[in-house]
Amino acid sequence: MNIRLALLIAAVVLLAPVLTPRAEAADNRIALVIGNSKYPDAETPLKEPVNDAREIADELKKNGFDVDIGENLSIDGMRRAIDRLYARIKPGTTALLFYSGIGIQSNRQSYMVPVDAQIWTEPDVRRDGFGLETLLSEINSRGASVKVALMDASRRNPFERRFRSFSAGLAPVVAPSGTLVMYSAALSSVVADGGSQQSLFVGELLKAMRTPGLTGEETLNRTRTAVIRASKSEQVPWISSSLADDFSFIPGQTPSKQAALTPPKVNDPESKSSDTKPSEIKLPDPKIPEPKPFALKPFDAKPSESKQEPGKSDPALADDPIIRELTDRLASNPNNANTLYRRGQVYASKGAYALAIKDFDEALRINPRDVEAYNNRCWARTVVGDLQAALRDCNEALRLRPSFVDALDSRGLVNLKSGMAKNAIADFDAALRINPRLTSSLYGRGLAKQRVGSAAEGDIDIANAKAMDPNIVNEFDSYGVR
Repeated sequence: MNIRLALLIAAVVLLAPVLTPRAEAADNRIALVIGNSKYPDAETPLKEPVNDAREIADELKKNGFDVDIGENLSIDGMRRAIDRLYARIKPGTTALLFYSGIGIQSNRQSYMVPVDAQIWTEPDVRRDGFGLETLLSEINSRGASVKVALMDASRRNPFERRFRSFSAGLAPVVAPSGTLVMYSAALSSVVADGGSQQSLFVGELLKAMRTPGLTGEETLNRTRTAVIRASKSEQVPWISSSLADDFSFIPGQTPSKQAALTPPKVNDPESKSSDTKPSEIKLPDPKIPEPKPFALKPFDAKPSESKQEPGKSDPALADDPIIRELTDRLASNPNNANTLYRRGQVYASKGAYALAIKDFDEALRINPRDVEAYNNRCWARTVVGDLQAALRDCNEALRLRPSFVDALDSRGLVNLKSGMAKNAIADFDAALRINPRLTSSLYGRGLAKQRVGSAAEGDIDIANAKAMDPNIVNEFDSYGVR
């Protein structure tokens, strides 16, 4: 009798690992958590990312994750942290990434930005940033069965208008099978840093993560619903899932997935859409492709177009989905300075400068210290020829932020169009001391030098600028500057 009992106990012990769900093996759950707050290009450090990273790391540790946390990581620091993550992956691992900081999309891919990134042109993003798709692909190739990426990086960033392309927020991710991804805001949209100790997204995520009996998909969907409600639909997180294995943030939870496929109803006008691929569960996402904050200098507009104001009667403008969505937002909250600013950028990118200026006017009425809006309005006014008002805007931007390279570049153009070539040279010189690769300042300085009689020096600047950006001539031609 004792021998039989002993054999039975031994059999149970031997079979125990087999009876444990594979995706819930607590000894095979690893996480990399990063909070980046201190970007030198930003006017002030972000308050939320480091605190959020610490709270997420603590929660993951309670749930059996082996957590590696990094704060204010440089390029080398992020590379080492990611390499450590790769090294810890074994076949069947559940690997989780949480990133809070600045994110940028380039060529329809999303990049995490280290605190020491030197971003002046779009290729710099790919050089100094870390691509989410690349990271997930590498994690998958090393044998991870479940990949989870939580990105609180849809923030207005300090690198605006340094690119000629027009992009903002994060891009859709093309991820391997077995991946669960969540962004804190809709695709290509940004949310303002609240200046609090914890972001709305992370606060709701932590509540959902602590709720027992939920799958990973249910946890993220509950977070999304709570954020939409708390923000009154101003912030709408994005989720994509191709999970095949059961996964829960709390180990040992293996509830039915059915509830994860049916999100709770909220006041979400796009929740009826179902753009779902067979291999991918894509939770409803209000498609709000926010205007992309990097370019206020559309190089394809002609000078004759710059004074156009298509207005509501222009079918192309009236039917533009981005403008329509932003206008709907403003109908419910007309004093949202961030939305006004973003719609102004979209108008400017489409050559509707009068409408853009009107939106920047309203944004500045609400927030008179928005240096980005002053600089954008300065540039738009310069293009339409309202040079005295443009100069006042650039001067105010530089009063608020004396070394604001974008405003120096903008004021250089104002002075160039005003015939103040020497003043233009001084502004472009100051901008180039901060960023020697700023092509618009280099080309503008070349034109200004030619106008003051330094033809040879001007030719060198122009040739160097054209070598860096062959489109720079067309760009300045679109501003009416030759």
